[in-house]
Amino acid sequence: MTPSHRVDRERSRRSRWRLLPVVSGLLTGALALAAAGTAPAALAVTPPRPGRAGGSDQRCARPVTGGHGTGHRALLHPISYGPALSPSERAQLCAMAATTWKFFAADLDPHTGLPRDSLGFGGQPARGNYTSPTDIAMYLWSVTSASDLGLVSHGTAQRLMRAELTAIQRLPRWDGFLMSWYDTTTGSVITGPGGTAVSNLTGQFVSTVDNGWYASALVVAREAFPALAGTATRLLDQMNFSIFYDNGNQATNITAGQMYGGYYVGQGPAGFEYGNLNTDPRIAAYLGMGLGQLPGDVWWRTWRTLPADFTWQTQVPAGPTVTYTDPYSARSFPVVEGHYSYDGISYVPSWGGSAFEALMAPLVVPETSWGPHSFGANDVNYAEASVRYATDVLHLPVWGLSPSSTPGTVGGYAAYGADQLGSNLGCCAYAQNVVAPYASFIALPEIPQQAYRNLMALRAKYPQLEGPYGLYDAVQPSNGAVATRYLVLDEGMAMAGLDSALQDGGLARYFAADPVGRHDRPYLAAERFSITPVGSR
Repeated sequence: MTPSHRVDRERSRRSRWRLLPVVSGLLTGALALAAAGTAPAALAVTPPRPGRAGGSDQRCARPVTGGHGTGHRALLHPISYGPALSPSERAQLCAMAATTWKFFAADLDPHTGLPRDSLGFGGQPARGNYTSPTDIAMYLWSVTSASDLGLVSHGTAQRLMRAELTAIQRLPRWDGFLMSWYDTTTGSVITGPGGTAVSNLTGQFVSTVDNGWYASALVVAREAFPALAGTATRLLDQMNFSIFYDNGNQATNITAGQMYGGYYVGQGPAGFEYGNLNTDPRIAAYLGMGLGQLPGDVWWRTWRTLPADFTWQTQVPAGPTVTYTDPYSARSFPVVEGHYSYDGISYVPSWGGSAFEALMAPLVVPETSWGPHSFGANDVNYAEASVRYATDVLHLPVWGLSPSSTPGTVGGYAAYGADQLGSNLGCCAYAQNVVAPYASFIALPEIPQQAYRNLMALRAKYPQLEGPYGLYDAVQPSNGAVATRYLVLDEGMAMAGLDSALQDGGLARYFAADPVGRHDRPYLAAERFSITPVGSR
């Protein structure tokens, strides 16, 4: 987040947990200000020419079933809702992927090789010369996706990946974890976007979710680029996610067994925990469990819905209590398999009803393949419900409510989400008036036709939304105002969504092939949410 968004939102989040100490599951969100730059030659791409035999366009337009890295990618069978993409639709998405990839060439800071937080145009701040663990992760994701899609050769992608891993090794870290903010011009730790350099790490915040995304990118890197596996593994092994675990008495403390929101260097864990499992912090649970650093308790003890006696939540949850046996510890855990409902669709809610809280994790974790009765079904239901709510209740001509830049402001950023899909309506509901195009890209794997049509509608209805690297970050449908910025977080999710939709699993195929992913698979496979998958009613 930024001076006016991420920093302020982190401050307000901690305050909220003091008022509601057992509530959690907030989005950690994203990034800010803006930037512009020049493209390193190594990142130059040639847009694919759909239909031409051979070449990179063929790999983008058709799923990869052979070629480099095949031995390091698991075969997946993701579930989705609605018809598959047609050849012409796939070709259109390939062209959008090529345009989006150009952003990353302009975004890298030439001084350090780190991705800047944002690039801006039309009066927005030109360069956001700061970065975060999630920013870095999104760049690593995108290099891999560009290779998958044939936008760069595997050799070029490997060189880019090696350069970024080298840049990471130069950064000040604490026990292997990345700090919350770095100056991209110097690589030094800073107090926040536009803040001052930090000489002593004591008291600095180490984010659970941000380092979860960073660790996920290292897992992908070592599978996608075997020549770099040693470096990626050494970076990964330096981190121990157990520092984020609340190992309190589960018999007397309802949040014991969950993850803290972070850790203050030299001081201890943050004073709030992530209570909702269907939020972006679950990536840290996947990584911590997969690395053998968090017990399976964190999976079973984190809530599907907030407890029913939290009367301020959006709906009264429905669903039975089911007892599961942990596949590794053999301990038994009673789990309230709660859900909400909207328009006949049942789903496990997120915290704020945003797209990325629910749909960012399946970009790298094969939820829709491994959890057809748990998160896989929920990812699809959640995506479908978000479309219906935005169009039928809010009467928006396009959909995609998720944290993004704020149109009509300079460098502004805010949390947006669909009320009925979130838990926080009676507490601190998100705004519902701004649409982010990246929300459609990350929904492509779950609802391909609806996501594709929405992207085409965004382009047709708001031509001012098109910029040099594709669709800008956000639009306000009521007046057509556009936030003329590109955030590396949102562009990285867009690349991963395109990779997943066009390559039958994308990054998740690398995660599935890794020991970390294989460790997590039984949790997704064993659980059955109390929801009915859309299309099966």
